[in-house]
Amino acid sequence: MLNKINGLFYYLFKAPFYKLTLGSIGKGSKLVKPTLSEGKRIFIGSKVYINLNAWLACVSLTGDTNCKLIIGDGTYIGRFSHIYATSKIEIGKKVLMADKVYISDNLHSYENINLPVIDQPVKQASPVLIADGAWLGENVCVIGASIGKNSVVGANSVVTKDIPDHCVAIGSPAVIIKRYNFDEGQWQKTDKDGQFI
Repeated sequence: MLNKINGLFYYLFKAPFYKLTLGSIGKGSKLVKPTLSEGKRIFIGSKVYINLNAWLACVSLTGDTNCKLIIGDGTYIGRFSHIYATSKIEIGKKVLMADKVYISDNLHSYENINLPVIDQPVKQASPVLIADGAWLGENVCVIGASIGKNSVVGANSVVTKDIPDHCVAIGSPAVIIKRYNFDEGQWQKTDKDGQFI
């Protein structure tokens, strides 16, 4: 009964609020107590579920006045995840993200050793695309890199270089350890150069 009351409250009060504060939000999407920064630049598809205390930000700190954060249909974003765009982050359809995932297309400068990092400018990294069907494990960080279609990134990995479609990557920095072998019809281990073993 309590779940029904909470659901009704959400669709009567919170859903209309998000329609006013976001660039767009599709039918059946639900956000659970998020923090939103510059919501009008954030575009959420249908049947997206963003779990408790996620932070979604799209702020033009690097001068890109057209910055966007796009989240595709059917995507699930875990608790305490942090997605911060200063130019463009696009998350595809049916992406699965565990708790505490961090995705950013920017990073703090630290070149000037006479200034605290907090006082140095934010610099733009590459745009980020998390392609359809990808799975990011708990505590994954993606900074200025893209993840391919139906690829998997293991827990606690740090992705700073693009991961192609149909790969499994782990580590800090993340490296590919498996790829789908279409000739064999199965996942297969790879060596450090990405060749099947």
